Amino acid sequence: MDARDVPHGVISVVTYSSKVLNKTRRFHVYTPPRYESNQQRYPVLYLLHGANESDQSWSTIGRAGLILDNLIADRKAAPMIVVMPNGHADQTPPVIFDGPHPLRAELTDIPKEFAADILPYVDGHYRTIADRNHRAIAGLSMGGTQTLTIALANLENFSAVGVFSSGILGGTVADWEKSNSRGLDDAKVKKGLKTVWFRTGSQDFLLNTTKSTVEMLRKHGFNVSFEESPGAHTWVNWRTYLRDFAPLLFRESKQ
Repeated sequence: MDARDVPHGVISVVTYSSKVLNKTRRFHVYTPPRYESNQQRYPVLYLLHGANESDQSWSTIGRAGLILDNLIADRKAAPMIVVMPNGHADQTPPVIFDGPHPLRAELTDIPKEFAADILPYVDGHYRTIADRNHRAIAGLSMGGTQTLTIALANLENFSAVGVFSSGILGGTVADWEKSNSRGLDDAKVKKGLKTVWFRTGSQDFLLNTTKSTVEMLRKHGFNVSFEESPGAHTWVNWRTYLRDFAPLLFRESKQ
């Protein structure tokens, strides 16, 4: 995550109109080195933040741009576009987890907005390779639950899914399993899913949530890679998870 003397990509702030939420929204996007000087098309990783974060978190405290710069320079990861959406229905993130669940809109409306507004906008405005093999999604904590919901609703759109320090939040695993039965049991669609990758720290308060989610996915025939890392629910881990996850993506696109 250090700023090294290597070619650097560009992180931009993009505003767009959300039909689902009926408001102007924004996301941050990383374009890899030399994107502006060629006509090449690139794969896309959608990278979602947590409940107490915002769309700028991955590119600031998460250091996603520098992590990708270094991986690409070392030829450990394919050059890719990284889209970092706003995971909150409102601009201000909730900061509590007790009482009535504060993330109701985040776990229902945001997946709808992703499919209806964000994905079409990105494919329409960036030089993406707009197919399943060149599209991945990952998220931390709240963003991990959003990742699972988005991916399972449209599994034909993603070749890789990453869940960092998370699992099914905002309800029981059994209820989520019932709501997503189509994606969970569609054997034909699952064949194109190359990577389902979970990592959670051994001291993370969501470790049991991760384990129960992994168990449920394996029950439905998903080949899940899961390991406990040292540490807790912190950016120290999430930066490391991105470093380890990104090289698994789009291997046919590596230079």
